[in-house]
Amino acid sequence: MEQPTAPKPPGAAISARELSKRYGRRQAVSGLTFTVESGQICALLGPNGAGKTSTMRMLAGLSRPDSGSARLLGEPSRLAAGVLARVGVAIDGPAFVPHLSGRRNLELSWRAGGRTWPPPALEEGLQLAGLGEALGAKKVKSYSMGMRQRLMLAQALMGGPEALILDEPANGLDPGEVRALREHLRRLAGRGAAVLISSHVLAEIELLATHVVVMNAGAVVTAGRLEDLLGTGAYEFEVDDVAHASRALRAVAGVRSVTAHGQRLSVLAPGYPVRELNQVLVSAGVGVGAVRAARSLEEAFLGLVEQDDAVR
Repeated sequence: MEQPTAPKPPGAAISARELSKRYGRRQAVSGLTFTVESGQICALLGPNGAGKTSTMRMLAGLSRPDSGSARLLGEPSRLAAGVLARVGVAIDGPAFVPHLSGRRNLELSWRAGGRTWPPPALEEGLQLAGLGEALGAKKVKSYSMGMRQRLMLAQALMGGPEALILDEPANGLDPGEVRALREHLRRLAGRGAAVLISSHVLAEIELLATHVVVMNAGAVVTAGRLEDLLGTGAYEFEVDDVAHASRALRAVAGVRSVTAHGQRLSVLAPGYPVRELNQVLVSAGVGVGAVRAARSLEEAFLGLVEQDDAVR
């Protein structure tokens, strides 16, 4: 009987320290610092152009930073580094030799690193890919977008990675395949793998991630546990004067974001008691109709990005 794999102890498996990258006149990433520890599933979030893919490429050794450092599993991340054999990467979308089968493509990519075929977690990766006979019989050029995406995931997972860097991995997958991917990533994290994942599907991230890094304009807006971002300090107020209430709350030290939705305000103030926020509004002459705690990741994300844009 196969014995369960013991989880790895926590530690910084993926780390960015003061990473910066410029393309011509555009500063894509600026002084970015965060870590993902073993066992964590960290979502890298941000609007289009925030610098997420540039960050992931530097972390995976596909692009050299102008300054700062990227490390994987305690070692410097750079192209052809030995540590990359322990890391699964899916960035920039599927890229395979079109006239070869899926299985042959996987074999070539694995042997390119001087490794003996087959990889240790090949069957697990293929099971998630769910390509069946198509993997060996059909050329990749005949694959649908979804099939190519699943093949790319199999490529990232077949080595039994200790760390994963995945950029929009659910693109082209149907709902059942997205759920299977989510469950698989949870199992890997449970064994101690560190997962860094970017996605614009915030509802899916809310179901998957343990930690979040929010980027905007190449810099970190906030980073920490997902439950802290969504739970403690997240409130929604129904008020009679949204503009006046927004001004009053934004003037309070400790209030990190205030976002209006009609006659409602979403407020993020970690560690600040809701009764004190309510008193601020009452003292400012604002009528408060109702208050509720917590909010969705979408509200939290949009509030943080809008607040960051306002102060730039």
